[in-house]
Amino acid sequence: MARIAFIGVGNMGGPMSTNLAKAQHQVRAFDLSDKALKAAQDGGATVANSVADAVKDAEIVITMLPAGAHVREVYMGPAGIFENAPKGCLFIDSSTIDVATTREVIAAAKVAGFEMVDAPVSGGTGGAAAGTLTFMVGGEQNAFNRGRPAFDAMGKTIVHCGDAGAGQAVKACNNMMLAISMIGVAEGFNLADALGIDRQVVYDVCSTATANSWALSTYCPVPGPAPNSPANRDYEAGFTADMMLKDLRLAQDAAQKAGVSTPLGSEAQALYALYSNMGRGHKDFSGIIQMLRGKANE
Repeated sequence: MARIAFIGVGNMGGPMSTNLAKAQHQVRAFDLSDKALKAAQDGGATVANSVADAVKDAEIVITMLPAGAHVREVYMGPAGIFENAPKGCLFIDSSTIDVATTREVIAAAKVAGFEMVDAPVSGGTGGAAAGTLTFMVGGEQNAFNRGRPAFDAMGKTIVHCGDAGAGQAVKACNNMMLAISMIGVAEGFNLADALGIDRQVVYDVCSTATANSWALSTYCPVPGPAPNSPANRDYEAGFTADMMLKDLRLAQDAAQKAGVSTPLGSEAQALYALYSNMGRGHKDFSGIIQMLRGKANE
């Protein structure tokens, strides 16, 4: 079993670190939040008092951070990972950030003598807790192979997507598709409500017909049909609208740089920005159905 430093043990990183500990890895966690560190400690991790302290004898370093600027600073900044991790350490960044920053940091890691992969995830907090995340991994094959035991402890589907940055690229595509799909499902249910059709009937038909999707069958945006969906908990977030908006912006940035037309992705970004600006960014992204039916402030 490996000695693993885990930097960023919040809503996603916390349960991921717990699953690593359950798999008998030695986990040393660091986060700026005392509450997050306490939860990680309760899950089996040892608490570190700094990034340097967390990585000092690690074989693998995993990061789960909010944005590209944080990733760059934690790896490349003073008292960061590059300066303090032992030689031969493998770096796994599971943050969802822009492709350009990912490639910059991985290139810098290589120059510094380290192997590194980008490995963003899909599956939300439920998947993180259950250990069923999908990992989209970019980087060299050898680094991917070295990280496989850690990935297997945290996820169910592990896919090597290509070279550095490929994981982030696939994640941007995935979440753009998901956002568009959720808006379509929400509009369908709103139309069915207006036409007087029972929601369970709509679910039973559409979840077994050509309209089926994960947004419908697993994460249904109306209460009732899918018992584990956030709609049954007043849209308490598994994946917040603000996080979806962040990912849509990353997708649109990538599309613009690649010269690709994504009109539905652009419209989804605009709708989630509107929803967030209404003060609902902390709610689950499926809650956008409330805005689309004109009831977001109820």
